Amino acid sequence: MPSNGDEADGSDADSALVTARRQLERAAAHVDVDENVVERLRHPTRVERVSVPLKHDDGSLEVYTGYRAQHDDVRGPYKGGLRYHPEVSAEECMGLSMWMTWKCAVMDLPFGGGKGGVAVNPKELSHKERERLTRRFAEELRDVVGPKQDVPAPDMGTDAQTMAWFMDAYSMQQGETTPGVVTGKPPVIGGSYGREEAPGRSVAIVTREAVDYYDRDLSETTVAVQGFGSVGANAARALDDWGANVVAVSDVNGAIHDPDGLDTEAVATHEEEPGAVMGYDAPETLSNEEILELDVDVLIPAAVGNVVTAGNAHQIQADLVVEGANGPTTFAADEILADRDVAVIPDILANAGGVTVSYFEWLQDINRRQWTLDRVHEELESQMLSAWGDVRTQYEEKDVTWRNAAYVVALRRVAEAKSTRGLWP
Repeated sequence: MPSNGDEADGSDADSALVTARRQLERAAAHVDVDENVVERLRHPTRVERVSVPLKHDDGSLEVYTGYRAQHDDVRGPYKGGLRYHPEVSAEECMGLSMWMTWKCAVMDLPFGGGKGGVAVNPKELSHKERERLTRRFAEELRDVVGPKQDVPAPDMGTDAQTMAWFMDAYSMQQGETTPGVVTGKPPVIGGSYGREEAPGRSVAIVTREAVDYYDRDLSETTVAVQGFGSVGANAARALDDWGANVVAVSDVNGAIHDPDGLDTEAVATHEEEPGAVMGYDAPETLSNEEILELDVDVLIPAAVGNVVTAGNAHQIQADLVVEGANGPTTFAADEILADRDVAVIPDILANAGGVTVSYFEWLQDINRRQWTLDRVHEELESQMLSAWGDVRTQYEEKDVTWRNAAYVVALRRVAEAKSTRGLWP
């Protein structure tokens, strides 16, 4: 999952697909929905598996395996990231594509869920090799992606440049420039301002609203952020700007802690300067495991998946956990935290700023008109507050956890669309 941080033990962690199906079933118990619709949503529409040959710089050739899982498009084109990682698999992509369906639905975006990638370690490839791999992958997926069909985006191991290569390759194949085939591109070729910081910004917005919901003053709220990468750093800096007291942050090498608060702008992210977090002059250093157990008001796990487990959930001292990463809390840990009355704001709401600004980018590409950064921020704020309100209503009416409330909102929207469209033939 995106950003930086130590891998968790994950001994109680299920696969993304198992977890996604469990969450679907749990939400279905709170919604009056046809069980046949639920059964359809347990399975992706299709999963593409392709061979991606790559000629290395030394002249040798290696064939990698690529995937694209398309879960559901009842509300609009499939939408979701492309990742480059050695552990990319069909099952992982299936589970993550289901999460994208829920994420788009809870935000009320006209998209369905997709996910894909190539089983490769991008760190072992040169710049030119990554470009050749991306262009060939775009060729292999040409028939199943497109602005009205399936719109990929950056994910773990990929970035704006990857999307630029993908868009260019697809456009050359189509015979016309088609910026809307992907989102997360550089603004100079149709990308949106504010896209890169959007997931972190949405985490900050939701944290602010949750703190207010529990009648706390943000200026008196202490925050710890595991994973000072793109998501974590942008969340921490926004919260710092709004008056919160960010007392601890970490990257893959460890954590720094200052009870009086850190100057988040002075701490470089892992992307800006690898290793800079531990090089910052802070009163105390901690491990990535210890930062999770700090005595703070808000914990934001924004590094990788499965870091809050059954093994450490009892040691979490924060009253509020806001998920910045995808799937940082295991199923077992979720139940422990719920029993302890620790509120957990789920990833499908908290970090949904990324796909939301991707939607804005898609609109800009279709209309060939770029928005200003101020407009992007205003529209994101509005969309996040609307989604927060919808989830809060279900949380209060159904007396469920925040995660279940978010899934109820999402499932109800997808199920209603399914029922309205019907099953053909």
